[in-house]
Amino acid sequence: MELLTTLLYIVFVFSAIALVVVILLQEGKGGGFGDALGVAGQQTFGVKASGIHKFTGALCVVFFVCAVAITVFNRTQSESSSIGDDTSLFDTPAPESGE
Repeated sequence: MELLTTLLYIVFVFSAIALVVVILLQEGKGGGFGDALGVAGQQTFGVKASGIHKFTGALCVVFFVCAVAITVFNRTQSESSSIGDDTSLFDTPAPESGE
């Protein structure tokens, strides 16, 4: 279970980085990072770039699924913690004051 959580964290971080780069490469109304790449960037990520929009959507789904899965796995691990099972600390009476 811990290996799966670690793998999810790795995929989550890489998908976040890739998502930032892909979004910056897309050309908006006022241009974008694609303009910095020159003519090759405009040809690659130009107006007819429906493929990059699909890739961005798929990457968003991967990012969201990883975030939800990490939350669920962390919640499951915290509920099965052995620390919360010991309630003997709360059964001891409070010390009486000397007054």
